[in-house]
Amino acid sequence: MPPQSRPTGERRPRAMVIDRAWRGLGPGLEPLSGPGGAPLTRTVKLIVLPLVVRPVLRPELAADFLDPEDAAHLETLIRGSGERLDATARWFTLLKKTRRALGIVAGNPQDLYFQRCFELATEHGAPSAGAEAVARAALEEVADAAGGRTVETLKDHLADAARRSRLDAEIATVWGNRRPSPAGAASVALAAEVLEACGAPGPGKDPQAFTSMVEGAHGSLLGRALWAHAGGVWGRDDLPGHLGLTAHQLPPRPEVGRSASTATLPAPLDRTLFERLFTVLQSSAHRDELPMVPELVRREVGRSCAPLGLYDESLRVAVVLGGRLAVGLDPLGGGGESAPGRTAAHRAVNGRWQREASVLRARRMTVSPRPDPEGGVLDALAEDLRTPWAAYMRRLWVRLHGRDVRDAPLDDLASAWAVLDGVARSVMMDHRARVRSALRALSAPGPGQASEARSA
Repeated sequence: MPPQSRPTGERRPRAMVIDRAWRGLGPGLEPLSGPGGAPLTRTVKLIVLPLVVRPVLRPELAADFLDPEDAAHLETLIRGSGERLDATARWFTLLKKTRRALGIVAGNPQDLYFQRCFELATEHGAPSAGAEAVARAALEEVADAAGGRTVETLKDHLADAARRSRLDAEIATVWGNRRPSPAGAASVALAAEVLEACGAPGPGKDPQAFTSMVEGAHGSLLGRALWAHAGGVWGRDDLPGHLGLTAHQLPPRPEVGRSASTATLPAPLDRTLFERLFTVLQSSAHRDELPMVPELVRREVGRSCAPLGLYDESLRVAVVLGGRLAVGLDPLGGGGESAPGRTAAHRAVNGRWQREASVLRARRMTVSPRPDPEGGVLDALAEDLRTPWAAYMRRLWVRLHGRDVRDAPLDDLASAWAVLDGVARSVMMDHRARVRSALRALSAPGPGQASEARSA
């Protein structure tokens, strides 16, 4: 059994250790924290882990569960960085204020400035005399580093009518040259072997199974099967072959597009060129690895018409593996660990999800026949639990697309499993947060109840 899946005993979840140590730092960290006082996800991802904990240098702190000694070490590191983190929060507030004054709107400020603010805190301490000039210089430096790779640049590039017409004609030509194929079920069958090796590597497992799928172009086979409307490829007739990657029976021909909204993005294979690149350019984590916008757009024409909307075969295979994993997700445990078709990967992911003790009660509520008499948020959460594969596949595709745009293939079984498992954890944590938020809202007294409580 992998170390991450063993009973914890005295071991503590690393996320819990970070949360407790962060809250112990006291006030002043609000710009880096959520409403409840916990560090933002981006704070953990961009600041705490890479810059404070530094698990690359301290591999004993890289695990999801920590022994008491390692947990104490982690808390010490965070407490020892309290003053620097406080200064980081102040720099972030100043950079956002300066950003507004300069009229900068492109990019997510947290993605763009969190790590730069930590560097400023390390170099200068908290902002003091002359800090405004330093903040302005930092903003200009970040803008220069992202030059030619912003959403605004993309808008300007696709605003030209002649260019849009030319791109649309290119898409039509490439799309018309596709080669649909009904073959796809064999690729899904092979995925079970790889997932068995992913979830429980060791004697008798074949780490070459992933390489064999890539060399056999099994990702492309599934992508072409979706163009031909192949059904039943996942072993369940109640699931569409595309697993929600499109809202249509067959993926539609891509359009060029001119705008996008995070709140209304369509299913991955239904997105325009603009929407596909919008999600990549919004995050600056790997911006310096991207081509300039004209080259990005040129490449995306072919990619949008490729099997599964991806160029690299290892990433297409990851979609097959993710689909095979997704159709066996069982957050409530109703299917049983020995259900037909389950692999070691399923047992690892489902076991982790089913151990979410803090939300077990909420889950029971969401699957009652009518959890919310008026309909609403609990009904939506219940539907998420009934179809966990939908959120998983959407998030997996976005992550793989980002790698494809950056020319970052998956080199081996270990890197593939890291992505598949990471997406599963992300979906689980997102659902946990939504359940807790819903329960807090439902338990809050209404206006009438509040008045009664005050008068009592």
